[in-house]
Amino acid sequence: MAKRNAVVVTHTRLRQSGTVVAEAVSQLRVAGFEVTIIDNTEAPDFGMRPTCVSDDTEIVVVLGGDGTILRAAELVHCTQVPILGVNMGHVGFLAEFESFQIDEAIRRVATHDYSIDERMIAHVDVWLPGASTPIEDWALNDITLERADRGKMVELSIRVDDVEMNSFGADGVIVSTPTGSTAYAFSAGGPVIWPNVKALQLIPLAAHALFARPLIIGSGSTFTIDILDESMSEGWICCDGRRQRALPQGTRVVVRESRDTLRLARLSGVPFTNRLVSKFDLPVVGWREHARAEAGKTDAPRHGHVFPADLSGKVAS
Repeated sequence: MAKRNAVVVTHTRLRQSGTVVAEAVSQLRVAGFEVTIIDNTEAPDFGMRPTCVSDDTEIVVVLGGDGTILRAAELVHCTQVPILGVNMGHVGFLAEFESFQIDEAIRRVATHDYSIDERMIAHVDVWLPGASTPIEDWALNDITLERADRGKMVELSIRVDDVEMNSFGADGVIVSTPTGSTAYAFSAGGPVIWPNVKALQLIPLAAHALFARPLIIGSGSTFTIDILDESMSEGWICCDGRRQRALPQGTRVVVRESRDTLRLARLSGVPFTNRLVSKFDLPVVGWREHARAEAGKTDAPRHGHVFPADLSGKVAS
């Protein structure tokens, strides 16, 4: 029988605080896997390629939240090894299962009972002033270019396909993939982009401008962001909240779709819309529908506001 290898990625606190990690590793070994545990993945330097898992790794099982999955993504970048996320954190958009479903997750992995969801990632070239070659990096979620001096704005010029669109002073900008549209970009007012859409979006952060709206481009287009020479602050770039460095005035940042993808193991065919409603606990009963339901209850005693969960006997999902 061929040897089967799995890597479990978690964080030190979870490994030390309970039995979940030990139980998951034990179940994988019983299922016939040789297991390697990685529980403290330090962020590599910006532009440096981290050590990847071996080519004979069958799957990477992540026990943690989305941050742990982003750490695991560095281990499988430029490989064909899929990631299966089991959420031990808060929202867990990238995770397929919750912690109480870990037994089923491992059973499905052992029997190859999963499909692959290929996620678009972004490629970034950073051209420092006078450089003849760029510093290259990538992101599954987002690339942020922010002010290095927290008391001043960074002056930026924005181009799409080498056509200048805007220039402004701001706290910075976020360039997000569809996967990252529910993360920092969402908090900054950007739209949610379904994962099967091939696009990149740029979200200005507190821009001092009359027109500074989110921009969405297709997969064949590029964003070019220049830190202007007269900028009051240097820039600071960060990929997925991990790999980062300072950028001087005169730096050019070019972001496009990467040729590589990240492979997520999926154990169900649940649409992204269901995940969105569930993770954000969206109030799927609108106020008009709620008002009509309230109007139909005129004979019922009223004890303050009645939420949609009270109308159905369960939380809307």
